Amino acid sequence: CREETNYLKEFTSVWVRDPRIQREDFWHAYMDYEVCIHSNSLAFTKKTSCVRRRYSEFVWLRQKLQDNALLLVRLPDLPPKNPFFNMNSAQQIDERMKGLQQFLGIIVQNPLLLSDSCLHLFLQSQLSVSRIEACVAGRTHYTVAQAIQSSGPTVMRFGSEENMEGEEEENHCGPLEEHHSHLAQTKALDKSGAGLGSAYLPILVLYFQAILYLTLCNKS
Repeated sequence: CREETNYLKEFTSVWVRDPRIQREDFWHAYMDYEVCIHSNSLAFTKKTSCVRRRYSEFVWLRQKLQDNALLLVRLPDLPPKNPFFNMNSAQQIDERMKGLQQFLGIIVQNPLLLSDSCLHLFLQSQLSVSRIEACVAGRTHYTVAQAIQSSGPTVMRFGSEENMEGEEEENHCGPLEEHHSHLAQTKALDKSGAGLGSAYLPILVLYFQAILYLTLCNKS
C-alpha cells in the first residue's frame, strides 16, 4: 500500500476590527483598533493574540520595517492619513480598517519582514512604540519573547482552523456595530453625568446662601 503523509499547511490570518474612541483629555481623542493574529507558523511566539493599536503606530511600524529592510523589500502602502478623519463616520472607519488589514496581511506573508522583532512586538505585545524600540535595542530587563508572553491572556475570539474563513466573513460588519455600540454607551454616560450635575445644582445654591447668611449674622 502507498503511504501518504499529510503536511499541515502553514497559515497566518490577521484582522483589524473593533474600533474604539480613546480620550486623552477633554479636548483630545484618538481611535484605536484591535489587531488579532491567528497562525500556526513557527515565526510567531503565540498562536493567537489580540492587541490594540492606533493609526500613528502603524505609520511607525511601516517606517521601522522599511529602515530595517533597506531596499530589499517594497512595503505596501498604508491607507492615507486624513487630517479631516471623522471618528463618527462609519464609511471612513471601515475604509481605514480595510486598508490597515490589507497592509498587515501582506507584511505577515514576507519571510524577511517576519524576522523583524519590531513587527512581532507590535502584533503580540502591549508595549508602546518607544518601549518596543528599547526592547529591541536591549535596553529593557525583558527580552522580546518575555514581552510577548507577559502581554496577558488572549481573548479567544477565534473558531477552529477549519472555520477561519467563515468567521472572517461573519465578522465583516462586526467592528462597525461594536463601534456604534461603544459610542452610544459613551454618549449615555455623558448624558447621565450632565444630569447628575444639574440635579445637585439647587442644593449647592442653598448651601452657599446658608453660608452667606451665617456670615452676615456673625458680623452683625
